[in-house]
This record gives sequence, structure tokens and C-alpha cells, in this order.
Amino acid sequence: MVRGVFYFSIFTVMKKCLLVFLWVLTAQGAMAQTNGDTVALDTRYLEDQFYIGLTYNFLLEKPDVVNQSNLSYGLQMGFIKDMPINAGRTVALGLGLGYGLYSYYSNLQAVELEEDFGYLIIDDEADFKRNKIESHMIEVPFEFRWRSSNEVSYKFWRVYTGFKVGYALGSRSKLVPTEGAKTSFYNTDIRKFQYGLTFNFGYNTFNLHAYYSLSNLFDDNVYLDGDPIDIKPLRLGIVFYIL
Repeated sequence: MVRGVFYFSIFTVMKKCLLVFLWVLTAQGAMAQTNGDTVALDTRYLEDQFYIGLTYNFLLEKPDVVNQSNLSYGLQMGFIKDMPINAGRTVALGLGLGYGLYSYYSNLQAVELEEDFGYLIIDDEADFKRNKIESHMIEVPFEFRWRSSNEVSYKFWRVYTGFKVGYALGSRSKLVPTEGAKTSFYNTDIRKFQYGLTFNFGYNTFNLHAYYSLSNLFDDNVYLDGDPIDIKPLRLGIVFYIL
């Protein structure tokens, strides 16, 4: 029951944050149109301090018998402190704090045992709707930033590369069969600390986002048929910035 309340609370907060983000984005556009050229130039402007992104999550280096299915999605949002390091403010460092929700759908089923967990491959002929692993992450991104921005334009090119460290607040495994009751439980085999490389590139509103994990999704002592499960996530998608 406590776990259910935890996940409900997380989704509620995530929904509210998304609504606030969309409201701020709309308000910013309206202010820009209303004030026009009357806005005083800010020569000490900052860029792209709030972000929200959507990704598709791939599983790399997985065992050959593991196949992905459904839509393995990801949602991330947060704040990055922009710290320009040149006079033109086109080069900067960024350090932030954010939240990420990542789901991985596959035929790799986790089974809850008395003291730990086991893993097996769902038979190809098995009748099930979906099977997933889901993680809620607190994330700390660090970026080296280049952009073609200036104090009068909101449209510019950007290339942001960096590193991200994440801590799993909670992870769960869930199987939904075609018939019968679903199984869902808190999975502590998911690695608590995860880290990887990030790359963001784009112009104006739409930007491509990539994250390649340097750490495994599972802890080191997790096995499938006697072999360690060394899976590394790759997340590709889009990211939006404001302010």
C-alpha cells in the first residue's frame, strides 16, 4: 500500500510540474510578443535553465534472448544553472538537478522470491500484454554548453555535451498478463547509482537528446541462466528548454 501511494505521489508531482512548465512557456511567448522592442537589453542574460524531455529507451549489450517490446519511454525534467564563461555568453557551464522516469519493456521477467529476485525469459508463445522495469530517478546533469545566442534573440543553435549522475529513488518490475492478476513489486536489483554521457543538439524549440549509460542497469550480482545481466540503457529523444 505504501509503495502504491509513493508511485501515485510521484505521478501527481510530475503532472503538476509539466503543467507549470507549459504555463511558463506560454507566458514567456506572450510577454515577448506584448513587449516587443520596448524590452531593455539584458547583457548578462542566462539561457536554457529549465528543461523537459521525452525519450525512447534502448537496451544495449543485452543477452541475445532478451527482446524489447511496446514503447519503452522516458520523461525527464529539471533545472540547470547556466554559468557563462566568456564575454559573449555563448560558452557556458551548466549544473542542475532534475527528475527522470524511465520504463523498459521486454521479455525479461523478474520474479520475486523469498529473499531476492530471479530472472527468466518469457516464452514466445506466452500470452501477456506487457512486462516492464520502471525507475524513478533523481538526476544531476553537468554540461559544457555552446550556443549562438545573444541578448535580443530567442532563436539560436545549441550544442550541449556533458555527464549525468542519477540515483534511483524507487524501481519496480511489473507483468500484465492477458488474463489473470498482474504482478508488481519493488525491485532492489536495479542499480541505485547510474551515470552516463549526454549530448543535446538543436535550434530554437526542438532539440535532439541522447544519453548513453556507462553503468549497468542492474547490480553486478544479477544473473540470467548463470550469466550476469550486463545491460546498458541508451536513451534517444527530444528536449525543450526555457528561460
